Amino acid sequence: MFSGSFLYDNDAEGAYPPSYYTESAEPLKPFAALEGSGSCDVCIVGAGYTGLSSALHLAQRGYDVVLLDAHRVGWGASGRNGGQVASGQRKDQESLEDSLGPEAARSLWSLAQDANALVKSLIADHEIDCQYKHGSLHADHKHRYVDSSKAYAEKLQRDYDYDQIRFVPKNEIGELVGSDTYFGGTLDMGAGHLHPLRYALGLARAAADAGARIHERSQVVSYKNSGNGKTVKIKTNAGEIDAGFLILACNGYLDDLDSRIASRVMPINNYIIATEPLGGDRARSLIRDDVCVSDSRFVVNYYRMSDDHRLLFGGGESYSHSFPSDIKNFVRRPMLQVYPQLRDVRIDYGWGGTLAITGSRMPYVARLSDKVLTACGYSGNGVAMATLAGQVLGDAVDGTLGRFDVLEKVPTMRFPGGRRLRWPLLVLAMTYYALRDRL
Repeated sequence: MFSGSFLYDNDAEGAYPPSYYTESAEPLKPFAALEGSGSCDVCIVGAGYTGLSSALHLAQRGYDVVLLDAHRVGWGASGRNGGQVASGQRKDQESLEDSLGPEAARSLWSLAQDANALVKSLIADHEIDCQYKHGSLHADHKHRYVDSSKAYAEKLQRDYDYDQIRFVPKNEIGELVGSDTYFGGTLDMGAGHLHPLRYALGLARAAADAGARIHERSQVVSYKNSGNGKTVKIKTNAGEIDAGFLILACNGYLDDLDSRIASRVMPINNYIIATEPLGGDRARSLIRDDVCVSDSRFVVNYYRMSDDHRLLFGGGESYSHSFPSDIKNFVRRPMLQVYPQLRDVRIDYGWGGTLAITGSRMPYVARLSDKVLTACGYSGNGVAMATLAGQVLGDAVDGTLGRFDVLEKVPTMRFPGGRRLRWPLLVLAMTYYALRDRL
């Protein structure tokens, strides 16, 4: 059975992990920890994309907002991820149509496109230097997937009026990606990629400028409704806040804060490496047009080039609690399956982080009580959707429920087995699908 804390067991307290992102971003001046007691209109727990977006949008509307994080703003998955800004939901539109119906599927597509547009507008409005670039290539690692990719691109063009995506055949994908491991895919120029920690820090700066009160190194240990039911009392390791509303935006770092969320959202670990700078010519020989790439494996390989021509390669998951002892070699293996020509390349950085998945691979968005809301479980599709979810939670606090209702109605089942069995059952399921990738 899992035990331990994702907040502390793999990382130093209050410090960003040693990663390429940490080294290539300018950290903000630390925000003071919460001490003593206070009050606010809205308290938000978790300063990742969801919490930062909520804080920014609520503060802009005049709400008194307190944002709490156990470590630093953007410390978790929001500052460690692959930086891919995808189109659509984590589930494809065909699956959503089959499970939820055409109308709901179309609403979810529209929300996902709103999410992409929101990321771009926030970057522009707040002058966030996060190196956003256009283009995302989905690469099929098995020949039998190619016809489905072609049909799906045609479906989005035909049924969703989406003209930013096109099919990529075998002869072209070898030109776009300097590897012979793929058989085809799709190229989506409406999607893109960015420096995730720079983006998070930019959101934090904007939220603080709008008036949000941010407190780092302030772990929330419990919360409860007040005696009169009009506020929520939030207790941290050194202080207490009385809030009119509480937003839980902890994602994979929830730990034991709320059992209702924990029953539907499972933390798993994922890993990324950064090579030495490769130079412009060699970088273009690997990813010709500087798009980001993700492949069709269940345990996805995802990669892109940094501004200084490093290959940032994400691959491999672990379902135990702790990170591997040698992350660089753990991820180097799948990198060399795609790019055997990089055997001579030095790996300068290797880091891990914890994301949250749901059984449906769709976000868990819920009103836990009249005063408590949550959004989490983005299942690897969080850069854009978490940003939007933060805005949607702000809408709900402000009394506008349309988009919140669309997301809340998406079924997100509990993981089976309770606390004792859900982890080993997840390991069995993930191992099965990982093995299926090799067949």
